[in-house]
Amino acid sequence: MFTAAALVPSPPLLIPELAGGAAAETDELRLASKDVAARLGALSTRWTAIGVGRTECEIPATTAGTFRGYGADVRVALSPAASALDPELPLAALMAGWLRAAAPAETVVDAILVAEDTSPVYCAELGARLRDRLEADPRPHGVLVIADGARTLTAKAPGSFDERAPEAQAELDRALDSGDTEYLAELDPVACLDIGIEGRAAWQVLAGLFGGAPSECRTYYRGAPYGVGYHVGMWLP
Repeated sequence: MFTAAALVPSPPLLIPELAGGAAAETDELRLASKDVAARLGALSTRWTAIGVGRTECEIPATTAGTFRGYGADVRVALSPAASALDPELPLAALMAGWLRAAAPAETVVDAILVAEDTSPVYCAELGARLRDRLEADPRPHGVLVIADGARTLTAKAPGSFDERAPEAQAELDRALDSGDTEYLAELDPVACLDIGIEGRAAWQVLAGLFGGAPSECRTYYRGAPYGVGYHVGMWLP
């Protein structure tokens, strides 16, 4: 039974050990992300994380990882029983493991990563198949969508400034605030890659998962520290 989808970003700066002196600057985003993970955990302790990676892959809940590649050996696990340490675990899965710590200890996370250039049609199909699978299980199940917005919102942003990005990010924010699955489903992959909206494929899986408007949308954070658009929220079916 599908209970809810929590939406979070993936910046390593959410991890205090990685943020260093900038930790205070990301406090609001960090607290909002941990809060929505705790809310999802209150509804379900079985999660599927959806993120974007270099290639499509599925990562089982038996996996653990480390943020060593991002500057500190902060270890995370996708379940209490995780034992297989993957030193190359993709960032989205690492973030899912880190946020799992904000939920009940028994929370278990399986991760599905889609490639950044995955077609909208395939994303929609993947989301619909996931919804069917979750609804076939009588146990409550939550989905954690890990995705970032435009990385070109300011001159100092990771992708520098793109004059198209502020308007594109504003429209994306509106869609995520209101649960506009039609808008998300129609995001253009080429345009998103050009502007640096790296979470496009994950949000299109989310749109396919719902197949229509959510019954309720809650936004807990919306902002662009360091020139990257981040959104934290929850959608209810």
